[in-house]
Amino acid sequence: MRLLFVCTGNICRSPLGEAIFRRQAEQAGRGGEFEVDSAGTHDYHVGEQADPRARGVGEDHGVPVTSIARRVEDSDFEAFDLILAMDRGHRRDLRARCPEPLRDRIRLMREFDEPAGELDVPDPYYSNRQAFVRVYEMLDRCCRNLLQDLTQ
Repeated sequence: MRLLFVCTGNICRSPLGEAIFRRQAEQAGRGGEFEVDSAGTHDYHVGEQADPRARGVGEDHGVPVTSIARRVEDSDFEAFDLILAMDRGHRRDLRARCPEPLRDRIRLMREFDEPAGELDVPDPYYSNRQAFVRVYEMLDRCCRNLLQDLTQ
C-alpha cells in the first residue's frame, strides 16, 4: 500500500507523519507492506530538508526525518492508495486537483486520532519547539491508529 502525507510546504507536519508511520510499520514488522512519502500543496520549500525543529523532535524520539520537500504532483493521485491531508485546507486543495473518481483516497490525518474531535493538525511552523512536540505526539497517535486500521 502506498501512503502520501501532505501539508503546506512539506517541511513540518507531513515529513513527521511520513517518518513516524514508517518507523511504526517497521517496528510492527510490516514495513515491507507500505511505501510512504510526503509532499506539500505548495512549492515553497522544494528541495529542502524538513524544518530543523521537526528533525530534532524526530531524533528525540528515535525517528529520523529524512525526507526532502516536494510538491504534490498530479500523478500522485493515481500513484498513492491513501493521501493523508494534515488539515481541512489541504484536503480542499487536494480534492480540487484530484480526479473525481479518486477523491475517496484523500483523508484527514486526524480522522485517525483519539478521541475524535478537532480535524486539523495545527501548523507548528510559526511557533516554538514545544508546538513541534505536540504535533509529534498527535501524529504518533494518528499513525498508530492508522497502522492498526490498515493491518486489520
